[in-house]
Amino acid sequence: MKSREKGKLSSSPPTNPYEVARWSGATESETEEEAQIRIQAMQEAANRSKGIDLMLQEGKKELDRRRKGVKILLLDFQLAFAPKYFESERSIWKIVVQLNIISSIKTILDALKEEYEPTGTFPVTPIDLPSQSAQRFLRRMRLALSPLFIIEANLVKLLAPECTDSRDLTVRAGSGWKALLRSQRNPSSPSTGSPLARRRSHTILNHENDPTSILAAQRDDIIELWQNPEVQEILKRRRPHLREQPGFFMDDLARIATPNYVPTDHDVIRARIRTMGVEESHFMVERAGPGINTDFYITDVGGSRSQRASWAPFFDDVQAILFLAPLAFNQVLDEDRRVNRLEDSLYLWRDICSNKLLANANLILFFNKKDVLVSLLESGVQVKKYVTTYDLPNDVATVTKYFRDRFRIYHKKYSPESRPFMCYETSAIDIKAMTVLLTGVREAILRQHLREGDML
Repeated sequence: MKSREKGKLSSSPPTNPYEVARWSGATESETEEEAQIRIQAMQEAANRSKGIDLMLQEGKKELDRRRKGVKILLLDFQLAFAPKYFESERSIWKIVVQLNIISSIKTILDALKEEYEPTGTFPVTPIDLPSQSAQRFLRRMRLALSPLFIIEANLVKLLAPECTDSRDLTVRAGSGWKALLRSQRNPSSPSTGSPLARRRSHTILNHENDPTSILAAQRDDIIELWQNPEVQEILKRRRPHLREQPGFFMDDLARIATPNYVPTDHDVIRARIRTMGVEESHFMVERAGPGINTDFYITDVGGSRSQRASWAPFFDDVQAILFLAPLAFNQVLDEDRRVNRLEDSLYLWRDICSNKLLANANLILFFNKKDVLVSLLESGVQVKKYVTTYDLPNDVATVTKYFRDRFRIYHKKYSPESRPFMCYETSAIDIKAMTVLLTGVREAILRQHLREGDML
């Protein structure tokens, strides 16, 4: 009688359905040796999957870094020469900043989920959780922020219907994505040109797609989540590079998560949205002087190897090439990990200098990320470890001159016709310095055209 009761108890389902074990692939006739082989094969498959995911993530980061440098340079141009145009797009970049914050929040919650609800185990039901447990805290944050994630999903679906997460959002190059956001104007919002519409803090979205009010309402909870010491410790282990990612604004939540938030110039420069394809921007110079009407057409053709074959159609009637070369000498190409990025830029510079289609174009070299170079050298990183031909002192001035001279030699040797060598060291996020620099570049181009027309 007792044995029957025991058998009945053992076959009954567990009281908590979430505690049912996940199927592992094991069979009743499996030997211990077969089990070890199966487990090892599963671990190898999981490691391969993680490796592929990391490669894809690194590829996206590499493209982001390249496109970000050009995007910053373009915004610096607009800020310097077309401030009204720059101002008209401030409300668009406000939405991008807010999406960047939502992306960071989701990354934090994912890290907490990995910590508190690791893969291979199922969470217990909420009723079984202690009131002060980490899991209950995580679920409370998810619930509190769920309206924000619904708005994020609406915006992502509007901009890229095939995408489901703002962290994977990619829009087509050009102004189309900005027009999509403008099309969602709240019917009750002030019309363009009215005094209310000219308020710098006004929003262009309807309530269903505007995250402003929810971010403001949940500001204290989000700041509590971000500043929690335990959360910071988990992020150090599971997301150590979160602060270094483009579009990181979590340290500015108290300023940004407010009803009347207006993106600063620096916010716009730092905001991140991934684009694909060739992007052409057109704006009119507003500070050219009385009686002078100058249009800028800037085309971003991308710098990755896979994009270079499509450059030729854009070389026709080009007046200037803005060439960005990173001074971060310790980086390698994502397409070929054996090739140093700075060396690749040098060889690409040689090809552009020798291109006969560009014989009459001004070639302007920007040594970008000088702040990164300074940081690397101050931390003791040796240039000769990554650039074997370098055998000089490891200071900023000497290193910069070495690379500048190498680019200068190629410029003089391979240019079909003699032309001035223009080289500038930049940190594109330094807005004031970039404005002065770009003004000088524009004047240099104008003087060159005047000389060619025998007007100077």
